[in-house]
Amino acid sequence: MTPEALYDIGSGMFGQRGSSRSRVAIAGALSVGLAFSLTACGDSDSGDSGTTDNEAAAIDCAPYTAFGDLKGKTVTIYTGIVTPEDTPHKESYKPFEDCTGATIKYEGDKAFETQILVRAKAGNPPDLAFVPQPGLLKQLVDTGKAVEAPAETAANVDKFFGEDWKAYGTVNGKFYAAPLGANVKSLVWYSPAEFTEKGYTVPTTLDELKALTDKMVADGKKPWCAGISSGEATGWPLTDWMEDMMLRLNGPEAYDKWVSHEIPFNGPEATAALDAVGGYLKNDAYVNGGLGDVKSIASTTFQDAGLPILEGTCSLHRQASFYAANFSKDTKVAEDGDVFAFYLPGKDATDKPVLGGGEFVVSFADRPEVKAFQTYLSSDVWANTKAKLSSGWVSANKGLDPNNLTNPIDKLSATILLDPNATFRFDASDLMPGAVGSNAFWKQTTSWITGQDTKTTLDNIEKAWPQ
Repeated sequence: MTPEALYDIGSGMFGQRGSSRSRVAIAGALSVGLAFSLTACGDSDSGDSGTTDNEAAAIDCAPYTAFGDLKGKTVTIYTGIVTPEDTPHKESYKPFEDCTGATIKYEGDKAFETQILVRAKAGNPPDLAFVPQPGLLKQLVDTGKAVEAPAETAANVDKFFGEDWKAYGTVNGKFYAAPLGANVKSLVWYSPAEFTEKGYTVPTTLDELKALTDKMVADGKKPWCAGISSGEATGWPLTDWMEDMMLRLNGPEAYDKWVSHEIPFNGPEATAALDAVGGYLKNDAYVNGGLGDVKSIASTTFQDAGLPILEGTCSLHRQASFYAANFSKDTKVAEDGDVFAFYLPGKDATDKPVLGGGEFVVSFADRPEVKAFQTYLSSDVWANTKAKLSSGWVSANKGLDPNNLTNPIDKLSATILLDPNATFRFDASDLMPGAVGSNAFWKQTTSWITGQDTKTTLDNIEKAWPQ
């Protein structure tokens, strides 16, 4: 990642825990001149980006003007999404502003995750907040200041998102927050050129992934590269590895019970998952290509860990969609490029578990203009508008046309998220209590990669679970 695009993962753009590792400040080329043909508003505005009227996005204003006369009204947004990612967000609100005459006031803050709770408890919340963790959403609901989502927004979520996504925006049986953006963590980065040259094929099952790894070893390589160093958040990439294996080996129901501590952290399910990770990352024959041995994983930064793929010294790197930002600007990230990614497969080819993260829109006001804007953000109209403006962004909105996304890794992520066979689960450590998810889980798996045994590791995490 270029210096201007990188932020401190420990105190980063989204503060602490999973959100700070679920997102990166991506300094991509942002197309901000999209022209909109607002036919339903009786008004049109052609931008200066070369977009023709035929290419411009048409938007029906009726769903928003149905909330009444909103001209001159203001809706405030508070979020951890800051420069440069804030620019396409602001641009994506223009169709709504043009339709309704309302103004969207955007405030980005790197200290969002702590300050939003302070503001809510003090009775000074924004109209809307973009919350990157279901756990934080629950904390905000517990303040008594959050407002249930309007029926129109709920209807959009029922239409455009799966039940799994709606559940993450639901607290105590009440629906509060529609999904916004998303990221996919179940990816393996690789070199398309190497696969072509060596005759390797993208695996479609976990057994095929193991066979591919063994073939690469036979060809004289240490195929996997990995790194978990991340300041105070060191260890988080190992939690993602384990969560992916937990979901694949034990299924979504067991995963959910593990997250909620209905089954213990050190039970047989978790033991099998961590041992499966160890089958790759604690095997000196498999790692750490171009970087060292198993112990080098702990001292290698997560930003640098996948770069040896470009040098040909490793071949595979498990990391999320946002890892694309770590490659230099002259690196072609595409199926026919210098580097790309494939879906980390399930136990069989029809099994499509997906680990990831995302943000949710929670309201603290029930004014008509706020409800109207919530409805806009939950629509397919907004998702497609945002897609045309952003690089490094994707949504699980089923109304999103992947062709509107601006780069290949975004399109791949959308294809995975929108697969009707996909079973999405949120990053487990984002959902667990802080003493576990962003403390013991990180620290104990770091000790594990440097030599601690599986049983001690999981027992220590289990002991950290609040009584």
